[in-house]
Amino acid sequence: MDDTVDGAVDGVTVTDPATMRRAVAAAAVGNITEWFDFGVYGYLATTIEAEFFPPRPLSQVAVFATFARSPSSSARSAVLFFGPLGDRIGRTKVLSITVILMALGTFLIGLIPSYASIGLAAPILLVAARVLQGFSTGGEYAGAMTFIAEYAPDRRRGYFGSFLELGTFVGYALGATIASVLPLLLSPENMSSWGWRIPFFVALPLASSGCTCGSGWRRPRRSRPCSRSPRSARAPR
Repeated sequence: MDDTVDGAVDGVTVTDPATMRRAVAAAAVGNITEWFDFGVYGYLATTIEAEFFPPRPLSQVAVFATFARSPSSSARSAVLFFGPLGDRIGRTKVLSITVILMALGTFLIGLIPSYASIGLAAPILLVAARVLQGFSTGGEYAGAMTFIAEYAPDRRRGYFGSFLELGTFVGYALGATIASVLPLLLSPENMSSWGWRIPFFVALPLASSGCTCGSGWRRPRRSRPCSRSPRSARAPR
């Protein structure tokens, strides 16, 4: 008796096209959200320097050192925490968790008072928020790639996986667009006082859309290879 699913070859992933499109869209939207949040910091580095660091010659170095601190924690989070967690509870749940954590870290940056208001607590809170962003980024990217690989047809896995990288560029481009348009719409005073916080607040709606696209998934079916145990095989009569 043939034990394959829907006429598929033994051991081949079986995913209908509509489900595949939804899976790619969910992973891409989550990746857009992650890298939009991640990149906005770099685009607004000059404003962040003035808001969160004392006016010293090395303040700009501190801003970009804080930016670099986030990627340094992403690889460890992917390998040591989110990878094993995804094996236990599922990729979809882990992707939602990482997107929410990234949005939370980004949103918190928009809420941190300036250095003039709370002193050294401002850069300390900024570093904590960036570490949270980096922690979530490692789990999101590795988990999203695995998520797409599990859903993609075997012969088109590389093609569908490329949409994840496309989401990265779209997220960066979206962050650059908002950071570039806001100074054109707001006066320099408004931009420096509250306007720079708007891109960080946009993280929450983006995160909710990413979580909505990624909800309600089941693992794709994989056809089972036909195998018979020598003990169960009957001798010909």
